[in-house]
Amino acid sequence: MRVIHIIAAIAALAVPSLWAQESKTYVGVITDTMCTSNHQPMKVSPDAKCVTECVKTAGAYKYALANGKAIYTLSDQDTPAKFAGARVKVTGVLYTKTKILKVERIESAN
Repeated sequence: MRVIHIIAAIAALAVPSLWAQESKTYVGVITDTMCTSNHQPMKVSPDAKCVTECVKTAGAYKYALANGKAIYTLSDQDTPAKFAGARVKVTGVLYTKTKILKVERIESAN
């Protein structure tokens, strides 16, 4: 019986490490979830202004990272405002099912 308890304790400690996701750095452009990577239909320029207005005005749209392959919604909705329309490096954990990038750090990629 004691062996079963020891095995269960070891398994309980090992399992969370299997679920843990690593932080990675993603490079792309700060955009919004409405326009994604094409701001021309909105006829608001420059792109940075369009991104800011879409997030502020519409309310339902969020800051996101467009990396050429996909659009990832950013968990931090404050920091991206100063990088709207700019190329950045975002470090964080990507949740692939929801396409949400849990932001740890955002910095200029220029």
